[in-house]
Amino acid sequence: MNRITLATISLFLLALTTYGLLEWYGAQKETSNILDSSNNPEFIAENLNSDVYKASGALSYNVEAQRMEHYAQLEVTHFEYPKYTLYPKNNKPTWQITADEGTLYNNNRVKLKNRVRLIATDEESLIQEVHGKNLEMDLKTNIISSEQTILILGKGFTMYGSGLIVDLNTTQMTLTEHVQTIYKKIKK
Repeated sequence: MNRITLATISLFLLALTTYGLLEWYGAQKETSNILDSSNNPEFIAENLNSDVYKASGALSYNVEAQRMEHYAQLEVTHFEYPKYTLYPKNNKPTWQITADEGTLYNNNRVKLKNRVRLIATDEESLIQEVHGKNLEMDLKTNIISSEQTILILGKGFTMYGSGLIVDLNTTQMTLTEHVQTIYKKIKK
């Protein structure tokens, strides 16, 4: 074999190897795109406002959000800037919960995170606001909980602690670990 034949065969093998590698890489990328498409939302809603009713026909809660993405395969719904208004009894709102992000799971549990605020709708309520980084809410039982640090603002006091359980049915609130309470004079 002369040098020209050897160079031609080497060039052909190099081109064949390059083509094989490009095809293999393209197939890997296509497979990963198929896998990633399962993470695409089933549907998206902008400026969502939705009412959810109990089996009895009474209003259970209202949810508003700037953006909502529903993932059917993952059985989760993600919210940006959600605001839940809860109606545990008598069709009167008792609390509003806002956050930067929220995730609703198929078992009716909502995890809210980043700048979470629980606000009393009744101006006469002893506790007016609860602030935290994370809150979990069970929409079936109307129980709100958190294991994180909590700030509670009330009429004439500010309370710091961690761990919170709120039962909206009985309006009972439990703070697992109390750290400090600061009392203020109420001006009349």
